[in-house]
Amino acid sequence: MPRPRVPNRRERILDAAEALVLGSGFDAMSVAAIAGHAGIGKGAVYLEFAGKRDILDALLIRGNTRMAERVRRELGDHPRLSDACRETARALLDDPLMTAAFLDDQGVLGSHVMEVTDGRYRERHHRVVAWFHELQERGLIVGDVDPRTLALALSSTTIGLLSAARLLGPLDPALLEGTIDTIGRMAATFETER
Repeated sequence: MPRPRVPNRRERILDAAEALVLGSGFDAMSVAAIAGHAGIGKGAVYLEFAGKRDILDALLIRGNTRMAERVRRELGDHPRLSDACRETARALLDDPLMTAAFLDDQGVLGSHVMEVTDGRYRERHHRVVAWFHELQERGLIVGDVDPRTLALALSSTTIGLLSAARLLGPLDPALLEGTIDTIGRMAATFETER
């Protein structure tokens, strides 16, 4: 007789993986360790995820979703660019997993981002360009900047920040917070007066 399905199996797996990442780092996360921490068999993990990379991917998507929902709750659907940058920084720093992603001096997440080929980052970039067009049409950012170049500049900054700890040496939360605030201040230079 087959064993009954574990309720909320996918979330339990992700919760266990997140706890392991936060407790021991990204490299310490293994399918066996996740299964043990979640109190389920390895086979049950493989019913939800193809492997460790897929779990890491799902963790990042979940973390990004938490951050986006928080920013939307705090600022609504039409925030100013600099406000969105600053609130995103606060959301990131209040989320232990996402903070760990940016402070990861082993570059696990930076290298993971480079391996993702499903087009999600391109789609995200197109959404940012569309948002910048909307801000420009609403008169909230200056008219003499191409939304595509502004989006590429800010996206490049974020992508580079994912690899900064690996390439430049360990970062601490205060430096990360200051860096993200600086990005917000740079973005504010493209805003019009309220």
